[in-house]
Amino acid sequence: MMHKFDYGDAVRVIRNVRNDGTFPGEKTGNLLVRRGSIGYVRDVGIFLQDQVIYTIHFIDAGRIVGCREEELIGADEPWVASLFESREKVRARVPLGMQGEIVVPSGTTGEVIRVIRDASGNHYQVVFGDRFLMVPEHGLEALEQV
Repeated sequence: MMHKFDYGDAVRVIRNVRNDGTFPGEKTGNLLVRRGSIGYVRDVGIFLQDQVIYTIHFIDAGRIVGCREEELIGADEPWVASLFESREKVRARVPLGMQGEIVVPSGTTGEVIRVIRDASGNHYQVVFGDRFLMVPEHGLEALEQV
């Protein structure tokens, strides 16, 4: 199986890495490495014959963590930081509409399904109840904000 990165390559993790229960000394679900962090490939392996897994040393975090290939980009590739990440709960900052009709009132809670990063800014695919909407970052706020 071919892999994108090699030993010693600098890579950036594009999603928060949380303990899935395999990292010793941390509770399951605890944040191990924050998205945007840069680390270095220490090892490359295959999991279940179809997933490339890299052992990454995040020097600044003082952690060595396993990451799937789809969680990584080259450290020199363009990176647009985001406020939210997939599976995060968010709230609509403003009423959201489609074809002139408000379909999600301001303050409605939703869940980020996907983050789309590009030069024009971040957009999020968010599910509000049974509706999936593409929402620009400025249309959302964290649940902790009131």
